[in-house]
Amino acid sequence: MAGRVPDVLAAVDLGSNSFHMVVARYSHGQLVILDRLREMVRLAAGLNDGGRLDEAATERALRCLERFGQRLRAMNADSVRVVGTNALRRAKRKRWFLERARAALGHPIEIISGLEEARLIYSGVVHTSPSSPDKRLVIDIGGGSTEAVIGEGLNPLLLESLSVGCVGLTTICFDDGRISDRRFERARTSVRLELEPIVEAYKKLGWVQAFGSSGTVRVIADVIRRLSPDSPRITLDNLRTLADRVIAAGHVDELDLPDVDVERAAVFPAGLAILLEVVENLGIDRVRVAEGAMREGLLYDLMGRFTDEDARVRSVRAMEKRYHVDSLQADRVEATAIKLLAQVKNDWGLEDPLAELVLRWAARLHESGLDIAHSKYHRHSAYLMQHADMPGFPREEQLLLSALVGGHRRQLSQEALEDLVTPWDRHAEFLIVLLRLAVLLHRGRSPQPLPDVRLRVKGRNLTLELPARWMKEHPLTLEDLEQERGYLKEAGFRLNSE
Repeated sequence: MAGRVPDVLAAVDLGSNSFHMVVARYSHGQLVILDRLREMVRLAAGLNDGGRLDEAATERALRCLERFGQRLRAMNADSVRVVGTNALRRAKRKRWFLERARAALGHPIEIISGLEEARLIYSGVVHTSPSSPDKRLVIDIGGGSTEAVIGEGLNPLLLESLSVGCVGLTTICFDDGRISDRRFERARTSVRLELEPIVEAYKKLGWVQAFGSSGTVRVIADVIRRLSPDSPRITLDNLRTLADRVIAAGHVDELDLPDVDVERAAVFPAGLAILLEVVENLGIDRVRVAEGAMREGLLYDLMGRFTDEDARVRSVRAMEKRYHVDSLQADRVEATAIKLLAQVKNDWGLEDPLAELVLRWAARLHESGLDIAHSKYHRHSAYLMQHADMPGFPREEQLLLSALVGGHRRQLSQEALEDLVTPWDRHAEFLIVLLRLAVLLHRGRSPQPLPDVRLRVKGRNLTLELPARWMKEHPLTLEDLEQERGYLKEAGFRLNSE
């Protein structure tokens, strides 16, 4: 699936505190940054106790996305990837917001898991840092979560996403802006509780250099550099000194710190408490400020999808090996499914490149559940696709993949389609039908190639053409088609064979 990398790529990071956009040109194998935009939206602060986004946060987000969308159109970005993180992971009943956000920006929004966020952060840091064979620790303090990754070269070895960020912690400990010893210690304790389960594993694996990639780390570094020019580094001692100064201020409105504007001041004490606890508990000597972050990771991940470095392909290959998939059978089903797709994609509106990709992946992984049990193995396969850690896959694509593999045999259930985003909530049914037919035609697992197979569709009416002689020689396939006709009829499809 490798191809030409688009001339202009863009990545949009809908963080819990700030929205970021970076636009780059692909030139001679490298990404050259053309433009960056950042707006503090504080989306996480707009989540109420029920997980609903309030009107003010929604309007701030949509106005920001309209501005981002205008810039993207002006710069003729050929390929754009937009992801939402912790705040959108936590938000309830968010489909209406995602639809409005897509209209404002002009591009669909993926919601990624915490571990996928950590992977992309690490990728952004290492791709924008000098190469090194040493292990690196990367810390990213966001509005709703804090990611910690240890990696070697381009490969992350240990990833965690902690449910504590500067916006969420501000709401808990500094909601009225007041700062005191007791409140700051409460904030540190909250962070310590999140860190406790991972500390030993991280210390055991170890690292040589530690990097901070967030705006929080960058601002703290700038403040320390201005206040302590003789020791301009992020160290435990400097963080403690800065914490004393912040507590002494008594209120965020009284913070007299260089490089900290009004918007940043509101979440600064919480961000400082997080970084202080991370440095102290992990025993970090010094934190270096990284140039890149998740948006750069998104750009490189996006570029990889046009080369041979698509992280999703690597995840599919790893799943095949882990669950002992019969690769020859997967090859056969994949080839037939793609041939059928080529014949009907225009009629069924499946021209989006993701349709072919997800059909390929489903064909390769539809039997993964056999490694658990043969009975109802398609349900086991669907569960694995939905819940496994699959680097490179946003949540929506995993749900789509799960729906396909779970629907490839027996009765077609509409339940798995209900959680899919537009337009896949409509298109998934068609992809499932193609996968079902491909699996059916290869049920005998014969290495012999199929004859010429033709599929015509008109709406939900399908006509499958197979040579009469071949059908006569394969009576079990004829019987399977008759049973499949009944299954498809229950789902509103009509299958004819000639």
